[in-house]
Amino acid sequence: MGEHLLRVRLFAALKDQAGWEERLVPLPACGVLTPNQLWHQLGLGEASIPSTVQVAVNQAFAAVDTPLAAGDEVAFLPPITGG
Repeated sequence: MGEHLLRVRLFAALKDQAGWEERLVPLPACGVLTPNQLWHQLGLGEASIPSTVQVAVNQAFAAVDTPLAAGDEVAFLPPITGG
């Protein structure tokens, strides 16, 4: 993967709503981006990540204001339901 890119993955209902599952997204020139800013940049709905959506960075749960670095994988996970 390119050195200034993030891999973004959507799961379940988020994937269905957005119409895509995975994208490579360039980091901005300043090199500073958080999952919350990324969510807004991708136009995934509300201006900020809803409290029901979990964020994972490099396969570990993370806060919405975690600084992202080139090469990171960011996943947005909707609420999981089941029985």
